[in-house]
Amino acid sequence: MINYFKNLLHMKDTADDGSVKSFVDNQQKEEAYDERVLGIQVVPLDKIVGSVGRYKDFNRRFRLKKDRPSARFERVMEAFKKKIILPPITLYQIKNEYYVLDGNHRVSAANNLGYEFIDAHIIEFLPSKNTLENIIYRERSAFLAKTKVPDTIDLTEVGQYGRLLKQIDEHHVFLMKAGDDETDYLVAAMDWYKTIYTPLETIIKNSRLDRRFSKRTRSDLYAYISNHQWVRGKEREYGIGIDQLIPKNMEEFRLKMEQLKDLELPEMKHWISAFILIEVKAGKELEVMDRLHKMDEIQEVHFVHGFFDLIAKIMMKRELMSSDAEIIGHFLHKKVRQVKDVIKTQTLIPISSREKKPILERSS
Repeated sequence: MINYFKNLLHMKDTADDGSVKSFVDNQQKEEAYDERVLGIQVVPLDKIVGSVGRYKDFNRRFRLKKDRPSARFERVMEAFKKKIILPPITLYQIKNEYYVLDGNHRVSAANNLGYEFIDAHIIEFLPSKNTLENIIYRERSAFLAKTKVPDTIDLTEVGQYGRLLKQIDEHHVFLMKAGDDETDYLVAAMDWYKTIYTPLETIIKNSRLDRRFSKRTRSDLYAYISNHQWVRGKEREYGIGIDQLIPKNMEEFRLKMEQLKDLELPEMKHWISAFILIEVKAGKELEVMDRLHKMDEIQEVHFVHGFFDLIAKIMMKRELMSSDAEIIGHFLHKKVRQVKDVIKTQTLIPISSREKKPILERSS
């Protein structure tokens, strides 16, 4: 038993004795040689995975190895504890990983003390291999470098960041024409992010549309919807209700969103109604009628004479991004046609409706 625990401790020590990643190794792997300065940023410590020249001195958790001199590390630890302001470290960045050029002991001390972030001067190295991932990454980096908007826009198709840049350019021109010819591009970019991108991305989030496209991000859906709504303006399969929510002009959409409070952003849902004509097995009409009436979506069921035996009225809530036919068809297939003794159905979707209050309500 004692040997068992010794082995466990030895395994833990062995895991800790590994080294952080080597910047040079990853640079060669990614062929990342073109560099650009990104300036001072706040960096999550868990994104710092390696070192440029001292990767053999620190283990995988960026702790100083036991056989390395510790005097400098202890001085840095003491400075942290006394809350002495130290200069930013310097990091090399490849994609979403960072490597320490200057400040290895500060990173180690910050990790030991449980810090989550650290100030750093960033120099990014862009991968040159023409993989799909690298091409999109370079486009994203160029987009962020030019616009300085928050790094929350995650696109997965080549060329989409360029479309967003065109939107920002158009918004910049609009702001200058609206009254301030000296509007700075970065101011326009941030205004686009806050008043156009974020509201539409929030609508997509609230509508849970991204759940239906598991391989796409909300940013992808923003790019698709905005391009089709504001650039192409072509007919869509996801319902004409979208035009009521998202005007076909980007600036009209911005003005519409400005009139809403944060909590009033619409969830892109509304009620639809339809009538289902149902043929059932002879003698089973009342039984099927009872089964259908128990469904929440079915508001009324009538037993009638004629080719069909039952008429049911359904009321359903759907996302504006979906078509009526799609939502109703899914309900028929998954629920109505699964009811025992249902033989055939036909659906009538109203084009336009006029309703009166029930007679009892009108008389009161």
